[in-house]
Amino acid sequence: MTAAPPDDVHEWISFEDATEQRTWVFDATYLRSSHRCIYGEGCQGVLDAPAEEMAQGCCSYGAHFVDDDDVQTVVSAFVRVEPRHMQFHAKAVKGGFLRPGEPDGDGNPTTVSRLVDDACIFLNRPGFEGGTGCALHIAALDAGERPLDWKPNVCWQVPIRLEHSSDDNGHVTSRLREWKRRDWGDGGDEFHWWCTEAAEAFVGDEPVYVASRDEIVELVGQEVYDLMVEQLERPGWVPLPHPTVRRAS
Repeated sequence: MTAAPPDDVHEWISFEDATEQRTWVFDATYLRSSHRCIYGEGCQGVLDAPAEEMAQGCCSYGAHFVDDDDVQTVVSAFVRVEPRHMQFHAKAVKGGFLRPGEPDGDGNPTTVSRLVDDACIFLNRPGFEGGTGCALHIAALDAGERPLDWKPNVCWQVPIRLEHSSDDNGHVTSRLREWKRRDWGDGGDEFHWWCTEAAEAFVGDEPVYVASRDEIVELVGQEVYDLMVEQLERPGWVPLPHPTVRRAS
């Protein structure tokens, strides 16, 4: 009896960075796909039941900050956020917009954004005059700046993820791939819906590596991005389509 082929098959590209003793690995299947964020256009959110009408996207549990620099980015940005940008601005001024999170795997303290009415304090709810969605995102655009320079790391990176690992000799492997359910921890299994598993989110006009150029460059640098593009755009080569697309066809 022949075993069934695995369902979640991706093609990858990789190259060496001798100057940094690093190997770069990229999920070509995802980066060449048409996936995009469909917040406000059918996104069902990350609760345990469909919640499109709540327009919470992946903001239901607040943002988990990666380090002090990440916190300071938002602290500096908040100074420039006005009440017209942020529905809960008064609450943030009065009671703050940060709270302690659960200790990490090593027992170290963590910081997350405060919740108001069961979602991130920066999330403007439907009907707010300043616009539905992330107040930091809205304020950054109003200032003519990039939202990724105002928001917590996780908020501008998702659904892209960069992870690093080292072997016994100290050689680093850095992988750029899609953000999967497992990356949210145990709670990810409880999501009713996750966008990289939803065919309705594969409707972008440009492939991920083009549409998310700024985010990827911020993560890996311009030189590595250019090398990645060179490989992704090799003449005559098309990577295996995304599993979600294959299942839907």
